[in-house]
Amino acid sequence: MAINPTEKIIADNESKYGKEIRTKYGNEAIDKANTKIKGMTAAKYAQVENLSAQLAAALQAAVADGDPSGAAAQKACELHKNWLCCFWDDYSKEAHIGVAEMYVNDSRFTEYYEKIATGGAAFLRDAVKIYCA
Repeated sequence: MAINPTEKIIADNESKYGKEIRTKYGNEAIDKANTKIKGMTAAKYAQVENLSAQLAAALQAAVADGDPSGAAAQKACELHKNWLCCFWDDYSKEAHIGVAEMYVNDSRFTEYYEKIATGGAAFLRDAVKIYCA
């Protein structure tokens, strides 16, 4: 029997990061995020996957452009915000900046963004700081 993609996301996330994120953000916040993921329809999940692909393409274009305050970078930030809101109940600029900072400070996230574009994590962090200013 095939596992539901959203259940796989939750299981993988809990396996890799569960203890760490529950210590850092608390059980309530993680449980709320997991509930939001579980509630995704197949169409919503496909929308999130499409948004991820759009974000990656926009970040590649923005890094190539080289200007974190430019239109391409700010488009990537808007897509990143939209992607975050697929998982978060409440958006704040401070949390957005914090997540972008974590992408640089945590090698696991840096590695992910480096696969998208060389310097991608630091570039996105810098662009998000401008976006949220």
